[in-house]
Amino acid sequence: MADAADFIPGVKGYRPDADEAAITGIVKHLGIALANAQSDSALVSCSDSTELDRVRESWLKKKLARSESDADLDAAIKAVCETMSDDRRKSRVTFYYLLAEKYGVLADLA
Repeated sequence: MADAADFIPGVKGYRPDADEAAITGIVKHLGIALANAQSDSALVSCSDSTELDRVRESWLKKKLARSESDADLDAAIKAVCETMSDDRRKSRVTFYYLLAEKYGVLADLA
C-alpha cells in the first residue's frame, strides 16, 4: 500500500496548509491504484474524456456523494485541470484533494 507521506509534498505544492489526515484518507481510498506512484492509475489525464468521466462518477458522485449536474461536476474537474495545468503528470491524490476541497468535504475524508 502507498504511503501518504509520499503524496503530501505534491498536495502542499498547491495547498501549503493541506490537511494531512485528508490526504491520508484519499491515499487509503485509492489503495492499490497507488502501488506504483508513476503508473497511469496514480495519475489523472485531463486529455482523456473517459478518465474524466471516471473521476466524476467514481470520486465525485460515489465517494463524495455529490449530486450536482454532470455539467457542474465537469466544470469543477476542468477547473482542477486548469489549476494543475503546469504539471505534466497530475497526481490523482492531489487532483482528488483539490476537488474535495472545492466541495468542502476534506474533513469527511480524514
